[in-house]
Amino acid sequence: MDNKKIAVVTGGSRGIGKEIAVKLAEEAYVIVNYNGSEEKAAQVVREIKDKGGNAEAVKCNVASFKECEKFIGDIVERFGKIDILVNNAGINKDGLILSMSEEDFDSVINTNLKGTFNCIKFVSKSMIKNRYGKIINISSISGVAGNPGQANYAASKAGIIGLAKRIINVNTIVPGFIMTEMTDVLGDKVKENILSQIPLKRFGTPQNVAELAAFLASDKSSYITGQVINLDGGMIM
Repeated sequence: MDNKKIAVVTGGSRGIGKEIAVKLAEEAYVIVNYNGSEEKAAQVVREIKDKGGNAEAVKCNVASFKECEKFIGDIVERFGKIDILVNNAGINKDGLILSMSEEDFDSVINTNLKGTFNCIKFVSKSMIKNRYGKIINISSISGVAGNPGQANYAASKAGIIGLAKRIINVNTIVPGFIMTEMTDVLGDKVKENILSQIPLKRFGTPQNVAELAAFLASDKSSYITGQVINLDGGMIM
């Protein structure tokens, strides 16, 4: 292994996570974390390698404290460091709070919020020891403004914003409505209503998020920390 930076992208097998992994692979060796789909993660790795980069897929349920400890520990043992951590893994199980089950609330909080905590906890020791590290948390506009039927998701994403701001360089990206599998299921009327609230009159793309993540992961952002950056087309000003 050369002097390339080591980057870990959780939930890197699809959507925003995939685009971030592909973008970071231009400068770093990328660990593409997945939990559900090994094949999708393998496809991301193949795409990275086809473009001349290097990556590997590693399974870990970030909601599990023990799995996360082993996942991060194994990477640090192999490479001696983790330079970049992107906490992107997330799920949603929407529903009105009156009908939301405890299981649906807990599973979203455990993956989105606790999973972010787990990764930060286990990577921070190595980063502090090496006196270098970039942690980029992916929140959501729902965590800033809330969203009907998303009490669990909004709470988890709001928690991410307040979770950590002073360990090495830690910043949070707050995407607005980004065209992913999560937003594909929205009906046309819902999409029209959302677009009417966006000054730029268009949805964002995973590539938009990836470009910002790549900047925050680079040395060009070395004097930026503790920031919450909205990437929402001006929806919240």
